[in-house]
Amino acid sequence: MKNLLHALLLLLPVCIFAADKAKHVKADEAAKLLASGGVTIVDVRTPGEFKEGHIKGAKNIDIMSDDFEARLAGLDKTKPTLVHCQGGGRSTRALPVFEKLGFTHLIHLDEGFAGWEAADKPVEK
Repeated sequence: MKNLLHALLLLLPVCIFAADKAKHVKADEAAKLLASGGVTIVDVRTPGEFKEGHIKGAKNIDIMSDDFEARLAGLDKTKPTLVHCQGGGRSTRALPVFEKLGFTHLIHLDEGFAGWEAADKPVEK
């Protein structure tokens, strides 16, 4: 029974990852998409993290805030939307909320802002 539980816990992130409808990209592909224009960037980190550095043009909508869903609902759901956090965990958990609200073109930055910085992409402070 214990081994079964461990196996299920190992598969849980895979199931969550596979269930979303977002396109998953790394920093280089995200940078190309952003350069083409027309992409909304949603940074779901805390305001403190955002202040320390963020992708230019990003909207900071903290996943932990009480008005997270309401603020997302005010965005254009038809525009391509790049979602990220620091490392990919919080933004992955946020994807079902975007989908529930009807966002039609979600893009997830898999390694988050840390991956963006590691790839030497531009950071605004």
